[in-house]
Amino acid sequence: MSGPRLSGRTAVITGGGSGFGRATAIRFAEEGATKIVVADIRQDKAEEVAAEVETLGATALAVQSDVGQMEACEKLVADTLAFVDGKIDIVVSNAAPFHGAEPFLEFSDETWFSDIAVNLNASYILGQRFARAMAKTGGGSILYTTSINALGAGGEFASYVATKAGIAGLIKVMSVDLAKYNIRVNGVGPGPADTPRSVQLVGEEVMEQFRQKFSVVPLGRLASAVDVANAFLFLASDEASYITGQNIMVCGGITSYVYNVPE
Repeated sequence: MSGPRLSGRTAVITGGGSGFGRATAIRFAEEGATKIVVADIRQDKAEEVAAEVETLGATALAVQSDVGQMEACEKLVADTLAFVDGKIDIVVSNAAPFHGAEPFLEFSDETWFSDIAVNLNASYILGQRFARAMAKTGGGSILYTTSINALGAGGEFASYVATKAGIAGLIKVMSVDLAKYNIRVNGVGPGPADTPRSVQLVGEEVMEQFRQKFSVVPLGRLASAVDVANAFLFLASDEASYITGQNIMVCGGITSYVYNVPE
């Protein structure tokens, strides 16, 4: 297939101010997307990425949005559709709140409901509202950031694991219900990755050690943000025109691994 893979397409990316979202916005612009909405809870980060996108030839809109609030989701949809003149081709629902590990017996209600709101409720609201717009304009691609934790537990992260598994289920329902409108729905499940959020979680010193070698993963390294962005790019493109309802793991093989016999 010749030429930029997203030539003339429009896109919105939540959590677009850093990590997977930033890398995805940049890859979309590099591959010809013409209008990109960069949404993030941090206005300054959204503006930084929007500026990067514009240097690559796309027109960008930075939107401050806390998608954990239903009203903010509705406003993001309205702002996006106004910016793209009603024709949205690609949605990447990527935003997620940050929190550390919490043992289940001490797990806080605040963390639980925050993850439900930002990860799961926003996935439903944004997915449905943007799908309604796509159904009127010939279809599109709706994409979610899931996680390897959609397949199995990450200890002491109850709400994160539960919501990512919930998104994986939502993807399947949406893909079936929306196929008749030419709307494809897929997820990308990152494994351990080198992102600002990972640095927040373990600290820069430990992260630097992980960058040198990460033997938990069969491929022996962390994912880069671009590794994940490339999966979103593929799924958003016509190269994936017969792929829907899938949750593709970008995990270096870790979800294929069970254990080795101890030495």
